[in-house]
Amino acid sequence: MTTKPAIRLRDYIRTIPDFPKAGINFKDISPLLANGEAFSECTSELAVHMPEHIDAIVGIESRGFLFGAALAQLTSVGFVPIRKPGKLPAATHAIAYELEYGTDILEIHRDALNHGHSVVIVDDLLATGGTAAATIKLVEQLGAKVAACLFVIELDFLHGRSKLGNTPTFSLLHYND
Repeated sequence: MTTKPAIRLRDYIRTIPDFPKAGINFKDISPLLANGEAFSECTSELAVHMPEHIDAIVGIESRGFLFGAALAQLTSVGFVPIRKPGKLPAATHAIAYELEYGTDILEIHRDALNHGHSVVIVDDLLATGGTAAATIKLVEQLGAKVAACLFVIELDFLHGRSKLGNTPTFSLLHYND
C-alpha cells in the first residue's frame, strides 16, 4: 500500500518581491487556493487548533472569508463576516483603527453575535496585528468572547501577535522576511 506524501503548505505560498511596493515580500496564497488538496489540508490544519464549543467563526475581509467560510463548513459552525465600511446591509457596529499610514474602519452586523458567544477569528495573514486587534474589539462590542485567532501565515518580524493581548493565537506558517 502506498501513502501519499504529506502536503507542505509552504510549497504553495509564492513570494512576490517588491509588491505592493519596493521592499515588501508579498506572501501570495493564490497557489494554495488553486490546489484543492493543499487548500483542504490548510483548512483541516486550522480546524485542529479550534477550541471546543465555538458559536461562530469570524472572517476578516477579504481573504479571511475564504479560510473562515471553509473552516465553518468543515466544523459545522456559523460564519460571520467582518467588512469594510458600507458593505453590510443591516445595522452595524464599526471600529476605526490605525494603519501604518493612516486609519481604516471595520464593521460587523449588530445582530451577528450575541452576548456570551464564543468565536474564533480567522484571517490569511497576521502582519502588524492592527486589523486583528480591531476585530477582537469589534467582536467584544457585541458581548462575544474571542476564544482564539487563527492565521495561515504570520510575519514574525512585524510582531503583530503582541497587539492581540492574551488571545490564544495560532499560525500555520511563520516567515521572517
